[in-house]
Amino acid sequence: MPKVNVYNMLGEQVEEIELRDDIFGIEVNEHAVYEVVKNQLANKRQGTQSVKTRADVRGGGRKPWRQKGTGRARQGSIRAPHWTGGGVAFAPKPRDYSYKVPKKVKRLALKSALTSKVENNEIIIVDELTFEAPKTKEMLNVLNKLNADKKALIVTASSDVNVIRSSKNIPTVQTTVVNNLNVYDILKYNSLIITKEAVRKVEEVYA
Repeated sequence: MPKVNVYNMLGEQVEEIELRDDIFGIEVNEHAVYEVVKNQLANKRQGTQSVKTRADVRGGGRKPWRQKGTGRARQGSIRAPHWTGGGVAFAPKPRDYSYKVPKKVKRLALKSALTSKVENNEIIIVDELTFEAPKTKEMLNVLNKLNADKKALIVTASSDVNVIRSSKNIPTVQTTVVNNLNVYDILKYNSLIITKEAVRKVEEVYA
């Protein structure tokens, strides 16, 4: 089992905990991670793009000139794609880009992402993360004392309004709860700051 230090909000080591091998110590499956990240990005796409084809552009109902005898190339409509003001060939239309990935692949990808954070020493476990009131300055102090990277993902066991508001004005920091933890966010941020309670909840949910 991988052992990781636990720190307090002052950046002092308070204990050492063992993480479960079946979640934080598996063999990283890069293909599963790739598939899940691709799926998440595809599901985020709005798919509202729309361009007019020759059928949608106004006009062009009359043949511009007769078929034969003019010496010019035959034309059927002034709204064909090669005409100025014409429609677009193979124009993109509104569509749904979302699709589903098997649950087992999602779990494998999440465990692989968590394992990679442990292997690269990019996971920081804190005994607790609490603020009496929303204070961005206090959150910045905590991040500095924990030697966290500027891009950090903070994971808590349950939603904490003060923690969320304290980090809301820091553009490179995002907060989430265990139930909303996903592969893309884990990989997007360089540091994964997670409370001890959240670690145990992750082990409980994904074991």
